[in-house]
Amino acid sequence: MAAEGADRRRLVFAYYVTGHGFGHATRVVEVVRHLILAGHEVHVVTGSPDFVFTSQIDSPRLFLRKVLVDCGAVQADALTVDRLASLEKYSQTAVLPRASILATEVDWLRSIKANLVVSDVVPIACKAAADAGIRSVCVTNFSWDFIYAEYVMAAGSHHSSIVWQIAEDYSHCELLIRLPGYCPMPAFQDVIDVPLVVRKIMKSKEEVRKDLGVGEDVKLLVFNFGGQPAGWSLKEEFLPPGWVCLVCGATDKKDLPPRFIKLEKDVYTPDVMAASDCMLGKIGYGTFSEALAYKLPFIFVRRDYFNEEPFLRNMLEFYKNGVEMIRRDLLTGHWKPYLERALSLNPCYEGGTNGGEVASQILEDLAVGKACASDKISGARRLRDAIILGYQLQGVPGRDVHIPEWYSLAENEVGLSKASPVEATQPSNFLGIRQIQEFEIIHGDLQGFPDTQNFLATLASDMDSIFGTSATHHTREHMAAAALFNWQEEIFVARAPGRLDVMGGIADYSGSLVLQMPTREACHVAVQISHPSKHKLWKHALARQETNGMGPTPVLQIVSFGSELSNRGPTFDMDLSDFLDGGEPISYEKARTYFARDPSQKWAAYVAGTIFVLMKELGVCFENSISILVHSAVPEGKGVSSSAALEVASMSAVAAAHGLSITPKNVALLCQKVENYVVGAPCGIMDQMASACGEANKLLAMICQPAEVLGLVEIPSHIQFWGIDSGIRHSVGGTDYGSVRIGAFMGRKIIKSMASSLLSNISSENGSLYLGNGPNSEEVEDSADEILEAEASLDYLCNLPTHRFETVYGTELPEYMAGKEFLEKYLGHDDSVTVIDDRCSYAIRAPTKHPIYENFRVKAFKSLLTAATSDDQLTSLGELMYQCHYSYSACGLGTTGTDKLVELVQGMQLRETSLSSTGTLYGAKITGGGSGGTVCIIGRNCMRSSQQILQIQQKYKNATGFLPYVFEGSSPGAGKFGYLKLRRTPPEALRPSLRQES
Repeated sequence: MAAEGADRRRLVFAYYVTGHGFGHATRVVEVVRHLILAGHEVHVVTGSPDFVFTSQIDSPRLFLRKVLVDCGAVQADALTVDRLASLEKYSQTAVLPRASILATEVDWLRSIKANLVVSDVVPIACKAAADAGIRSVCVTNFSWDFIYAEYVMAAGSHHSSIVWQIAEDYSHCELLIRLPGYCPMPAFQDVIDVPLVVRKIMKSKEEVRKDLGVGEDVKLLVFNFGGQPAGWSLKEEFLPPGWVCLVCGATDKKDLPPRFIKLEKDVYTPDVMAASDCMLGKIGYGTFSEALAYKLPFIFVRRDYFNEEPFLRNMLEFYKNGVEMIRRDLLTGHWKPYLERALSLNPCYEGGTNGGEVASQILEDLAVGKACASDKISGARRLRDAIILGYQLQGVPGRDVHIPEWYSLAENEVGLSKASPVEATQPSNFLGIRQIQEFEIIHGDLQGFPDTQNFLATLASDMDSIFGTSATHHTREHMAAAALFNWQEEIFVARAPGRLDVMGGIADYSGSLVLQMPTREACHVAVQISHPSKHKLWKHALARQETNGMGPTPVLQIVSFGSELSNRGPTFDMDLSDFLDGGEPISYEKARTYFARDPSQKWAAYVAGTIFVLMKELGVCFENSISILVHSAVPEGKGVSSSAALEVASMSAVAAAHGLSITPKNVALLCQKVENYVVGAPCGIMDQMASACGEANKLLAMICQPAEVLGLVEIPSHIQFWGIDSGIRHSVGGTDYGSVRIGAFMGRKIIKSMASSLLSNISSENGSLYLGNGPNSEEVEDSADEILEAEASLDYLCNLPTHRFETVYGTELPEYMAGKEFLEKYLGHDDSVTVIDDRCSYAIRAPTKHPIYENFRVKAFKSLLTAATSDDQLTSLGELMYQCHYSYSACGLGTTGTDKLVELVQGMQLRETSLSSTGTLYGAKITGGGSGGTVCIIGRNCMRSSQQILQIQQKYKNATGFLPYVFEGSSPGAGKFGYLKLRRTPPEALRPSLRQES
């Protein structure tokens, strides 16, 4: 190739490398090597050490320029990204000095007379190239706008401009050369796919082992966590006999135990990997691509908050190249079962590995002006893909996110669909009946629910795969589910719906009346208990017990379907003794810490937390092992209480399996403790109560003091409620919800203090001052005493009448107050599930006012529902919902997406009433904890209303590129459903019926 390049025009490439890690530099090396072999000059702009490049390229045409113009993701440790620090460092590195960076880079690019700028995957390089009048190309499998978008949602939307700036910088790029295992990259319009970029092997397996002094009979493990092994406490007993571990990036040889060998910092890892039996580490492009290419089994541990990983992981597992290790087992040394599993793999990737050569040829053609055929991706497709996979920016009131024109939509790219996940996954009627017949229902009733039929069909399919009668291709989570149960023993199934917050919302924690409707979408949980000696343990759980030397002990194993949708581990297991200390349950704080140490498995707190709360609150002793399977059709992050549905279904199934009789109300109260004290989310009680106690097509009316159910309110036949998802992810654990709740409790404390102060001065003040302009008498003063005494001991904000707030306290409350100032003056806010941060300032007046007025609105709404049917009735109900919505916004819990949906309803209502005397849609409001999620809409129960909901769905998609999901319909709560007790139907009893059907 070098000889061929001698006759060509020598081109100059400027190649920018992101500052994230070695993986980018190593793949850049391979592309650069081919460009130099072709006779060209390459200037690499990088922060990586020189040896990464010079160890493979010895050429005067390679120029290294040590400049860092982006920072990648800041890692707290080898497995954890600090999201806020990442955004702040990028701001310091590339945003604040942006003007000077651009000026410097433009001058430099012109000085070297670059023919083409190549970026992996530095955003500002593309803008600098455009300013210099030079074409630019990106070579990558992910882009930083996609990675940072999730950080913006979690760490603060004031950084949203960073994401849009990065995406706009990328939009100047002429072409994306896309590597396998890619993420959505919506900023790029033209794409060419190339094979894996893999460094070539320089030494044979025998040579490498000889250099290391390792014989052919020894099993070699590569321990590679991206050059960040600091903090690992490695021990010889982590390795089974006959194994040696090669540690990349170790700081000191003396830190390593026997059979652990430190590799030099500049070791050529492809040679080491090709000579080894398997690798243990985190997934990055370099390790991923070379493990695939060399068919090296890869034992990986999930990283937190790096959105590239799921796409690489899926590709690894597709080619039978990956084994997931639980972080706890990595740290405690339970490696043996994973090593055994890795050796049993048969990696089967046969794709190309010459991506460096292919990419260099494309770069060469572009640099000389040749046109390259590419797949053009429209703006709508790019934006849709990005939103679906998590590229969602949370708006802030008064600070709308501006979507640039270059991010335009193509109208024909996104179809209109109203299908629910429940409907989309229904099996055919014959398949459902056939598979349900594989279970004998000993207790309970399907009640005609198609989603329950679907869940049982899924159970039967997983069971069939164990008995070899299913031809269905199963994902990893289905394979785990198939091995979870002893299919000859009884299985208990519970069902709990989500909830649509019609009225009440965040006023629940202040004691308001709330009206909640259970959704059609629900969560199913299956539970089986078995004696520890008969329990089917996963290999790593078995190894853990063998290491402890205690014999069979009760174990909890959980499988969660749909885990990949939120990048969480599909399985979780623990010894139930972990919940005990000296035979007594550990504290809630210790339980919360237990689940928080591995974010990829924190979801298990919602499920396992129900078992812990039963231990803690009811003194239940769990002597048997427990297997749990979770399948939820309640969408996560939509503000319809997916977490409450999961908790209620889990606790109901666990209680049924253990013969515990717990009322639906007490199930809800216990599940709130799970969320407040084990998960650590400061939710009120209404979500769990609606999920446990609700009934189909009725509103659960409840006063949250703490949970007094008033009854069920019939939804009049002429009224219907819908929910429409804004596409902006909601979380009750978010800082906005938490700070508003804190503000409300701070306001209550201030009101109580003011009332106490007024009461102490009552003897010298005129009682009428507090009760109005009536006569001054002892009777009036006595009434004033009683009122102020009640307000001085105010237990719930919602017990304060609106007129008292308006005339006495409202104007005296501060708009905002610093946490430090409040704590110094009032000592605390008397809320057991939130903590005041003395460094923060909190809104007080609006969060305090909202629940007081919301309680009044909900009472009026409930009364209106039973009023005479009229257009005025519907108009008044809608007006109360609108008032609620804008009160949320005053608290800081509104978003551009939910506001847009409410505006679309208002516009539809206005047009309808102008055309006729009666309308069809009447009102809308944000729901639940706010800050995104779902909008609830009220309208007439008629075909025209349904058509208008579809029109709003379409208009919202036109405006945002996101097709919202519509919630419609209702189903009963867990208490009404009860539970199913299943047993596998004997095969001999099943065959005649199958013959008859066929």
